[in-house]
Parts: sequence; structure tokens; C-alpha cells
Amino acid sequence: MANRIQSLLGVQYPVVQAPMTYIARAELAAAVSEGCGMGMIETVTAEGRADLLRVRQFTDRPVAANLMIQGWKKDPSIVDTMAAADVRHVFTSAGDPALFTDRLHDAGMTVFHVVGSLKGAVKAADAGVDALVVEGVEGGGFKSALSASTMVLLPLVADHVDLPLIAAGGMCDARTAAAALVLGAEGVQMGTRMLASQEALVHANFKNAIVDAADDGTFLLNIPGNPTMRVLRVGLAARLAGSDDGAPVLGGITRLYFDGDMDASVANTGQVSSRITDLLPVSEIVRRTWCEIEAALDAASSRLGRT
Repeated sequence: MANRIQSLLGVQYPVVQAPMTYIARAELAAAVSEGCGMGMIETVTAEGRADLLRVRQFTDRPVAANLMIQGWKKDPSIVDTMAAADVRHVFTSAGDPALFTDRLHDAGMTVFHVVGSLKGAVKAADAGVDALVVEGVEGGGFKSALSASTMVLLPLVADHVDLPLIAAGGMCDARTAAAALVLGAEGVQMGTRMLASQEALVHANFKNAIVDAADDGTFLLNIPGNPTMRVLRVGLAARLAGSDDGAPVLGGITRLYFDGDMDASVANTGQVSSRITDLLPVSEIVRRTWCEIEAALDAASSRLGRT
């Protein structure tokens, strides 16, 4: 029997690829969906929006879209763009979901909202979203330094909000997915693990920096003039650690992602980088993450002991 996330998404494996700006493009999203998970395309860039249609060159399976509310709250035409591409599943983030949920529902789309706090989860539930992505502070990219970890936040939200949950932040394999299920999730979302894949169209220098990361290999970068971000402790970010320099750091992000210049910007990745040791096909990542959960739970049961 399918769980609620499987039913909402219509997928065999409720493993979602995170909507990383510049990176969550047609090739990667299609590979995830072809692997029976849920690929997703970012809509921050014009190229990403064009990929909502271009992805059909690679797959007939469902592919989701991300809608960053702060960027579109004054221009709801993004809903028409997604409808024209026959998008059925939308993951909203970075803003008040009440601004778009009814409009998306009217267009026949299911709405998943990303939250980083219990307050945000309750607000999204009140707005009528269909499900939540609960993301802890260990995840990569833009973060609040005050957020809780996935281990704390996920069961807290599960105890207070009666919606299907997807766990994000620290997810990379069957063991983390098994833990997420125990804590109340019915699916997982992965960003950093999908970056470190064969299909991600980012430079080998970036992928190798993820694989080489130690357990202290990421940190929250919080300097004036920039959002708080969890980044790899390499290149420019390593030099900026502990700095009060207020210069913007994201201007060269595409040179880092696609040219491999690790000094051009900062590499947004999660703490889970230290647990990633190889570059796999995304279909293998998706399948192993979900199909090996029972083995992970059996191993946990064997360590339980008996009284």
C-alpha cells in the first residue's frame, strides 16, 4: 500500500530531488523521475523556467517545479507558466504559502511547502497546503542560524501538524531515510546527495569537494550583505569563515558551479557532505535510499537488545 507522499506524487519511491538554483535543471530532474523518484526544476532562472518544457525531451514521468514565493509574490504569472508546462506538483518555499496555494490548487496542482520551523509548519497547514517538506539546519544553502536540526524539528512538526511530511536536511541514504520515517516522515528530499551524482551538470571540482569533505566540512556563513548560508569550508568560504567582510559572495556562483572555480563564490551544500563518498547514478541513489530502508530498520532492531 502506498503511503501518502507516494500517493500525492504518484511515484514508486518518495525520494525528491531538491530544487537547487542553476542546478535543478531538465537533465537531472528527468534522471531522478526516470529512476522512479521525483525530480524537480527550479524556476528562479529563465533557463530553469524554459526547462519545464524542455524536460519532456528526456522523460514522460512527472517532474515537479519549485516556486520561491518571495521572488514571485508580485508576479503570479509563474502559475500560468507552470500550468502551460503541465506541472502537477509544486514545491513552494521562501515566503507565505497563502499567497499562492489557492491559485495553484485552482490550476489542479498539489502544493508542498518547505518549512524550517514549527511556526512555519502551522502557518502552511492553515494555508491549505497538501504536504510539508521539513528541513533542518544541517541542510545546505539558505538557512536561519536559529533553526533546529532535522532530528528535533521533524518529530516536533509531526506531533503538531496532521499533514504528510517529507524530511530534508541530512538525508543521503537508506539509514537517514529510515530515521526520517521513524521521526514521522513519509518521504525524503535530497540536495547535496543529488549534487554528488553522475547526472548533476556541475563541475567535477565541486563534486569532488563534497566527496572530500570532513565532518566539519560545512559551516553557516553569516556575513553582512548576504543571506545566512550553509556552505562547504573550501576556497572563498574557508577564507571568509569568521570574517566581518560585507562584500556580496554570490556574484560568481555559476563560475563555481560550472567552471570549477572554488574561489569565485561559496558552495552551498549540507552537513551530509561528509557522509558522501562516491558519485553514483541518481537512479541508484533513489532506489537504494528507499529499497534498503527495511534492512536499515532490521539492523537497528538487532541492536535494540531484549529485557
